[in-house]
Amino acid sequence: MKMRKYKGRYVYTFEDDLKERLKDPEFKKEWEDSELEYQLGRKLIEARLKQKLSQRELAKRVGTSQAAIARIEGMDANPSLHLLKRIAAALNTKLQISF
Repeated sequence: MKMRKYKGRYVYTFEDDLKERLKDPEFKKEWEDSELEYQLGRKLIEARLKQKLSQRELAKRVGTSQAAIARIEGMDANPSLHLLKRIAAALNTKLQISF
């Protein structure tokens, strides 16, 4: 474990830890495989906060539960295309999917 000096103290940052963990091929594959869920959650959070909506408020607009929104934002869900379309409509935005 390599430590860096910051403001007179030695620290081990998230970036340092990630760099080390990415050397493990199994971890690297899992990390890369989670990118889609990460981007979906991140974009959903950004869109929701831009409209100053809570998870509960968005869920009510979508016709789902707050827990379902939380699972998507927390990368712990595999939402259907139908649900993603409803979320996009509730946020007055377009759903875009690309390859």
